[in-house]
Order: sequence, then C-alpha cells, then structure tokens
Amino acid sequence: MDPIKTLEFNKILEKLAENAQTSTAKSRCLALRPSLTEAEARRWMDESTQSKRIIELAGPPPLSSMTDLQQIIALMNIEGILMPDQITHVLAFIVSCRRMKGYLRRAETSESDIAWYGRSIEELKALETEIEQCIRNGIVVDKASAKLEGLRRRAAETSCQIKEKLDALLRKNKLWFSESFISVRNGCYTLPVKREHKKDVAGTVIEMSNSGGTCFIEPASVGRLHTLLRDLMVEEDCEVRRILYVLTARISDCLPQIRLNMEAMETLDFLFAKGKLSLSMNASPVGINTQREIRIIDAKHPLLSPDSAVPLNLDMGRENKGVVITGPNTGGKTVAMKTVGLLSLMAQSGLHVPAHPASSFCMHHLILCDIGDGQSIAENLSTFSSHMKNIIEVLKQVSDESLVLFDELGSGTDPAEGMGIAIAVLDALCEKGCMFMVTTHYPEVKEYALNTTGLVNARMAFDQNSLMPLYRLELGKAGESCALHIAEKLGMPRKILERAQEACYGYQRERFSLPVAEKEKAAEEVATQKIIAQQEPGPIKEAFQPAFGIGDSVLVYPQKETGIVYASPNQKGEVGVQVKGVKKLVNHKRIKLQIPAKELYPENYDFSIIFDSVANRKARRIMERRHEEGNIIIRKEGEMEA
Repeated sequence: MDPIKTLEFNKILEKLAENAQTSTAKSRCLALRPSLTEAEARRWMDESTQSKRIIELAGPPPLSSMTDLQQIIALMNIEGILMPDQITHVLAFIVSCRRMKGYLRRAETSESDIAWYGRSIEELKALETEIEQCIRNGIVVDKASAKLEGLRRRAAETSCQIKEKLDALLRKNKLWFSESFISVRNGCYTLPVKREHKKDVAGTVIEMSNSGGTCFIEPASVGRLHTLLRDLMVEEDCEVRRILYVLTARISDCLPQIRLNMEAMETLDFLFAKGKLSLSMNASPVGINTQREIRIIDAKHPLLSPDSAVPLNLDMGRENKGVVITGPNTGGKTVAMKTVGLLSLMAQSGLHVPAHPASSFCMHHLILCDIGDGQSIAENLSTFSSHMKNIIEVLKQVSDESLVLFDELGSGTDPAEGMGIAIAVLDALCEKGCMFMVTTHYPEVKEYALNTTGLVNARMAFDQNSLMPLYRLELGKAGESCALHIAEKLGMPRKILERAQEACYGYQRERFSLPVAEKEKAAEEVATQKIIAQQEPGPIKEAFQPAFGIGDSVLVYPQKETGIVYASPNQKGEVGVQVKGVKKLVNHKRIKLQIPAKELYPENYDFSIIFDSVANRKARRIMERRHEEGNIIIRKEGEMEA
C-alpha cells in the first residue's frame, strides 16, 4: 500500500497547496515527500517555524498569484508586443515584489533567516513608474505621450462636429426620420431615414432595418468629417502600438531581475504556505532524532476536528519497538495508529504537527503499512488475500530503519490460523529490528506481546458503563473487544446474548439487560465468587458451566496436537490440557472437542492414573489413610487440581 494515500498524507499536502498563491509553489507543495536526511528534515522544520513566526509578527505576506506571468515572458522571448492587460499583470507582480521586500525588511527583527530573502528581491521602481504613467485599468491613457493626447483630442472634436451636424438635420426635418437619435452602424454615424424619404437625404446607405422600413444613411455633409475621424483613429492606433512596444522593450530589459524575483517569490510562497498550514492546524515544531525513538505528547489527527479529537500520547522505541493495540471496534485503534504514521510523515517532511512541542519523531527509511480490507474484484483479491499480499511485500522491504503499521493483523480467515500468522509476522518484525504498531482482537497475540521482550500491549479505553469508546490510548494494558457489550447496546435479544457468551467462553460470565435490583444482586454474587476464587484454587464450580470435561480428548490449535483435558476452565477461560505428557493452560478458543470422556473411560474412572506421577499417586493414597510427616504431593507450575 502507498503510505502517502493510506495514511492520508496527500490530503495534508492538498491543504498545504491551498495556502500557496503561485502554481509553481502549489506543485511544489503537492510533490513534498519525507526527507531521508536528518539535517535536511530539521532545516525544513526550522523554515516552517520561521515562516510561522514572521506571519504572527507581521501578518499575512503580500504574495501575488503571478497568473500568466510565464506566458507573458514566453511571448517576449519571441519578440511579441504585450497588450495592456498583460503589462498590467507585470505591473501587479512588480508592486507585489516591492511590498514583499518591505514586509521582509520589517520581519528582520524576528531574527529569521527567511527575512533575508527580501535582500535578493529587486525593486524595479523606474519600470513601475513608467507603466503606471502609461496604462491604467487595462488601457493606454491619454498622458502616455503628447502625440497620443493630441490625436485623441482632435478625434473627440471631430466626433462632436459630426454629431452637431446630424443633430441639426434631425431637428430641421423631423418627418423624414423614424427615430430622433443618431445611430452608429458599421463604424459610421448615421440617421434613421424613413424609406419614403430616402431620396430627400443625400448620402450613403449604410444599413437597412429588418422590416425594410428604415434606411440608415450617412449624410454626405459629414462624409469629409468622418474620413478625417478615421484617419485620426489610425494614427491613434499607431501611437498606442508604439507606446506598447516601448513598454515591452523596457520590461524585456528587466527580464533577468524579473526572473530572479519570480524564483524568490515562488520560494517564499512555498515557505509561507507551511507557516499558514501550521497556524490553521494549531501545530508546533517537534524534535527529529536518529535514535529510533518516538515520543508523542497530546497529539491530534490533523484531519479530525480539533474540538472533538482526543489527544494521543505514545512513547516507543527505547525499550519497546513494537506496540500491540487491542480494544473494541470503533474504539479508535486504527485512528491512533494512522495518527502515528501520518505525524511521522509530516515531521520528516519538515511540517509542523498538531502535538506538544516536546514531542519527538525519529527518521524512517520507509513507512510501510497494511490498513483497510483492500478487496479487489478486478484483481480477484479477498480481504485475507489482500492482507497477505501487502504483508508479504512489507516483509520484503522492511529494515531496522522502517516503521510498520498493520491493522487487524491475521484477520479475514480461520481464527486459529489467523492467530498463528499474526504471531509469526510479529516474530519476523522483531527479528528485523524495525519499529511497528499492530491492531488485533486475538487474546493469544496479547499474551505473546506480554511475554516478548521489546513488545508492549496497549488498549483503547472503553467506558463499560456507557458502552462508549473513549478514544484514549493506554500503554501497558491489553484491551477487550467488548463485542457482547456493544451488541447489547445495539439491542440484541438477551437470549441470543447469553447463548453467544456461553458459546464463546463456555459459561455465562454475566447477565444482560437486567433490572437495577437484579443487577445489584448479580453483582453481589460475582463479588462473593471472586472472594471464594481468591481463597480456593481452581475454578468456581457454581459460577461456571464448563464446555470441556475432565478426560475429554481435544485438538489444540494451531499445532493441531491431541491432548486430554485435566482441568476445567478457570476465570480467564483457560482449560488445563495435557499434551504429550506436558500440562499447560490453553485458551478455550484454541481447543476443539474430539471425543468426550464418557466415550473413552468407564464411569468413576480414576484420572490420576493418567495425570499424576507414580510418586504423587502413592503419596495421595497414604494421605487418604493417615498423616505421615514429610509426605507431599508435587504439582508442576500451571497445573490445576483435577
């Protein structure tokens, strides 16, 4: 799996790009990847810190989008003439550079190295002034040159003369015209003459109305003036082109400085985008180390609402390189694990993370993960097949400098075999010496983590009273899936719950959905049973209804070894099984009944013949007849009274 997408680092980069103005900076944001060099990662982190400090001190930076600026420069490279709107874009960039230089000059008091970028920005004041004198609101102004001003004045006077003559004709012969106003048709000043009076007005017919009842005629009396106006407009257009050519040449002369300014502004845009992102996430700079240690204090997932997200605290890598997280579904196991992976990617990319500044992240050569079901109809992959494919690929790439994240390790197949695969994979990760986090529901994996050096159990806190997840990670403790509690809360019938619990644990551990008085009575009974259990070794016969009897022949998974039950389930649901002469406690879920004892042995059979040593049997017979000093029964560790 690609950790960039799986851990949603791409969404963080999209948020980063939203804070950039230029297309180049946006592309740079989206292409950001974790550094593999500690010095570089720390330098990037320091840049984020400096840009954030400057924004807090001096406010938002005066950046421009530099829209179409690259196209404008490309046009000048082929000696094209810039139009007024294009020159306006150049002017906006020059003004932005001048303002940025002043902004960074004020920011030098913050003692940030970024502020010194301002000294590399060229202020093109002469070019800025010349453009402002010639172009305003996207057009060349009259004051751009004396000649242009004179031409436009004469053209305006000529236009007024034409209108005066036409107005006089309208007033003098109102009956000839269908309307009392002057129309401009095909660039000519015309009068709307009724068709029957067409011959009364000397001139050129420029256009006819749709109905044919009106002729738009340019009177001969204004023909000379109109010719003069056209000549003036041609001269004006030539003068405007000359001015644009001169401005284009001025801009071309300043292209080296403009290009340097563009590079500086694009770099600043990227750096300030990191500062803006930090402010928007209320993030902080964190430590970066190469000691293979991760210390997370009060961290929150950056894509969750900061008001509802529960802070995450984690310390791993010193004594514990692996963390096995257990707890109920929807309890936040996956979110906690993804938070660790995502924040590691952010820190190694030089981005601030939403955590306490005392937090520290180590450098990883690779972050590898298997999260989600990964089903694919196109590739004919089931959930389990997808998991296996990803896990195999991870094991090929993992090294002692990797961080591995596995969600629901061993799920999607037979529980006994899935548990075996989970433990085998954890063994392989321990041998590789990498840091890893896994989530699981297997009790055997919890026990494996408890008894394996370098591993630690963790659980997601769960309120047993309200049956609500608390989304708080607690190290050093194994959690329960709480599936029956959640099913009860969702409304599953009581009989089904009791049957499910009996099938699961081999006894009815507690009652469901009882009235308050009955619940209190049941609680008193359980408390009494616990006191008896502390005083008397072995299971509580009245509290539990064992699913396995003494002498039953069973199969023990995942090894599929044949054994004989020598002790009923204890309070943890562990059954005493003798396998090849060795007695051990095995979780009832790993045991399958083959042949019940009543089919193997006669009634009232003495099982001490099978389970006791010769010395113990002899000692037991003597003790049944009389007391003898020094006569003891030796019971190996893990044995229970049959």
